Amino acid sequence: MTQDTTTIRPLSYSDLPSVMAIERRAFPTPWSLAMFVLELSKPSGICLAASDGAGLTGYLVCARYEETYHLMNVAVDPDRRREGIAKALIESMLERAGSDANYTLEVRVSNAAAIALYESFGFRSVGTRRRYYQDTGEDALIMWRAVGTPWETA
Repeated sequence: MTQDTTTIRPLSYSDLPSVMAIERRAFPTPWSLAMFVLELSKPSGICLAASDGAGLTGYLVCARYEETYHLMNVAVDPDRRREGIAKALIESMLERAGSDANYTLEVRVSNAAAIALYESFGFRSVGTRRRYYQDTGEDALIMWRAVGTPWETA
């Protein structure tokens, strides 16, 4: 596990070439550069980068809508998965937004590892978005973490 050598910092526009490289490798339907630029331009959101001495290893994009944060994108370089990088990004997001925040997200119903990670932070399934993912028609699980929900980092 390399979480101890991972630094979490704000994501910047200069990170976008590395973000796009990871995005294309991590997802069958990657976000466009314009989508990342738009999210970085919103001052109320939380956009984070995970890096080590060799470069960017992952990132997180979380938008704020009134009293709720929407975790929109979490990605780790496929060669660096299972090292605690996504966990470190989510921990940092929760610390930055505060314990009095509500969160929501969508995740592929087939992504058991991500679902387990989100559950470890107190996210719970509240429903399904039918055929949410256009690339495969797969359903998305809707998950929420409400104010005051305890979370474990074990």
